[in-house]
Amino acid sequence: MSRRLRGAFAALVLAAGLTMAAPPLAGPAAVLPYQDPALPIPTRVADLLGRMSLDEKIGQMTQAERGSVSNADVTNSRLGSVLSGGGSAPSPNNATSWANMYDGFQNAALATPLHIPLIYGVDAVHGHNNVVGATIFPHNIGLGATRDTALVQRIGRAVAEEVSGTGTDWDFAPCLCVARNDRWGRTYESFGEDPEIASSMTTIVTGLQTGGPSVLATAKHYLGDGGTTGGVDQGNTQISESELRAIHLPPFQAAVQRGVGSVMISYSSWNGLKSHANQYLITTVLKTELGFAGFVVSDWNGIDQIDGQPGFTAAEVRTAVNAGIDMVMVPQAWRTFISTLRTEVQAGRVTMARIDDANRRILTKKFELGLFERPLTDRTWTSTVGSAAHRDIAREAVRKSQVLLKNQFGVLPLPKTANKYFVAGKSADNIGYQSGGWTISWQGSSGAITPGTTILQGIRAAVSPGTTVTYNATGAGIDGSYKAAIAVVGETPYAEGAGDRPGGMGLDSTDLATLNTLKASGVPVVVVLVSGRPLDIAAQLPDWHALVAAWLPGTEGRGVADVLFGDYNPTGTLPMTWMQSASQQPINRGDGKTPLFGYGAGQQFPATQNPYNIIGAVYYDGQQGTQLERCTDGGCGQNVGWIATGDWLYYDGVDFGATPPARVLTRLASGASTTGRIEYRLDSPTGTVVATVQVANTGGWQSWVSRTVTTGAVTGVHRLYLTFTGATAADFVNVNWFQFSR
Repeated sequence: MSRRLRGAFAALVLAAGLTMAAPPLAGPAAVLPYQDPALPIPTRVADLLGRMSLDEKIGQMTQAERGSVSNADVTNSRLGSVLSGGGSAPSPNNATSWANMYDGFQNAALATPLHIPLIYGVDAVHGHNNVVGATIFPHNIGLGATRDTALVQRIGRAVAEEVSGTGTDWDFAPCLCVARNDRWGRTYESFGEDPEIASSMTTIVTGLQTGGPSVLATAKHYLGDGGTTGGVDQGNTQISESELRAIHLPPFQAAVQRGVGSVMISYSSWNGLKSHANQYLITTVLKTELGFAGFVVSDWNGIDQIDGQPGFTAAEVRTAVNAGIDMVMVPQAWRTFISTLRTEVQAGRVTMARIDDANRRILTKKFELGLFERPLTDRTWTSTVGSAAHRDIAREAVRKSQVLLKNQFGVLPLPKTANKYFVAGKSADNIGYQSGGWTISWQGSSGAITPGTTILQGIRAAVSPGTTVTYNATGAGIDGSYKAAIAVVGETPYAEGAGDRPGGMGLDSTDLATLNTLKASGVPVVVVLVSGRPLDIAAQLPDWHALVAAWLPGTEGRGVADVLFGDYNPTGTLPMTWMQSASQQPINRGDGKTPLFGYGAGQQFPATQNPYNIIGAVYYDGQQGTQLERCTDGGCGQNVGWIATGDWLYYDGVDFGATPPARVLTRLASGASTTGRIEYRLDSPTGTVVATVQVANTGGWQSWVSRTVTTGAVTGVHRLYLTFTGATAADFVNVNWFQFSR
């Protein structure tokens, strides 16, 4: 792993005005073996270990949170690592401030007697998501829907560049959990319910750690956190070892094979034993059986959970380190940890061999990253934070993650040239909502929290200049004149246990009210579901003409519009089984339960898709005299009724192609005592007639029949009119849909 170019170590230290307190050198040009980049890394590590005191070794095993340490603390306590927790950032929160902060901490580490650089960690779990202005990629559940391993590797590379631009060396990602119960609040951090998806997506490790600037990747959370009983975060995974190995271990094995630099331990337990205390899983399985050569880090105060009591004890420190944890994340209580571990070593309860093993692993990664030669931020990467190139990759990821689950009457893709669209829903114009948790703050939040493009802005950018897009979050003001209503609804942000859903898993009351308002208008409803997991929507689904699972797309909302308006075919497929109801949880492929949508489900647009070929009758650009009404027979949706002679509808931009259609099929109903006809005309209400459909009583206004007639020779693009004539009664036909075919 090559570290970013930074200039000579000695020159940087001198430029910072630091005192070099290294042991005496043989001459002005001499270096100690560990300072010689020409030597093999194992030789350098062994030399450095031989020069370190116990306090220096314990310092290397200690990770503190930036808000609880000063630069002087880093120097005086010989700290090996500092991290930013979720939402912990310098002020102002921008890439330059981050780089300045990092260099301050790093210069403090270089001021120690042995000049050992620190390694700085951050949860860049879907982009460098703590930094305002960074590119925010879709959360892992969306990436799992893409099944695109090469794309995920490119995302890893882009994240490495943005992370490096702020000086940061270490990314607490990827999360390789296999989410087996959608009630779990971290479901969106999973690539999917099947270990095969998560294993394949370890290409992100390669992206993070190789090529250009490199950052240390972290496979987390080891092991089984996606399988807890009831989907409880930090809960108990009560399964056999064979199931643990079959479902939860393979992604970590794949990451180890890719050379992942670190592994983070899970808060969860396996059959009652906290993972932070599980020597069998950490040392026997991970380090010995899988051959993991990197270092193991605890989760945030994870060792404090071993005995279930607040405040970590000497027994917890001893148990965690002896289990095989090499670096301990003790955000605030790092001083107590240092003194406690020192006492445990001096008493012989933790051996020096274990301490040396931990240091050897940590120092090896620091040497591999090039931190000893190039410890400070390479500012040439700072300009990549939020760059157009990275946002293009994110937009590609968004559109490839969209899963089309319903498309009644071929309502999608939407035509860009329609007269007007209505957009509603609380998530339509909200960067915070579409990005989810772990965005600027730990839990995420509402509003314009970082630069990006909302889904609404993406829709407005996608349509033609003459198309009106009306937005109201609640749906207020919609009427039957709109081409379609796009409802962007779903979950509000959360992270970890705050997102657990032990009860209902449906849409909230705000979304349901919005959808009811849209439904009452009679226009086709296209639902874009913004969520971190499948939701319980079976009761509402019949009212929707189309459903797109957008997951948590991040800052590039135009990727959603790319699919809605047909610039790209939807290629995403479900990485999770979609429940019929919350009572089915947990539900997974092969468990015998009948889902609403199966694992791997996802539709595409027909190869010859024309949005007007199969259409709901309410889906028009203009009309005179007609009224919308609800069909009363099952699955019929909306229809146009109250039609009298002289009324018409029109559809803009109908492309009949180079070969004329042979026939048109019309779905209609009539309860009238009079007869009449529907005439299909080109370009105006009095234009050329290309087909005529005779209308007679069908037995009732909701007694639907399909009538096929031949068409005239029409090719090319036209405005298509349905004109109504020949009847003496003021109401003589209802129309539901029509279809031209060859």
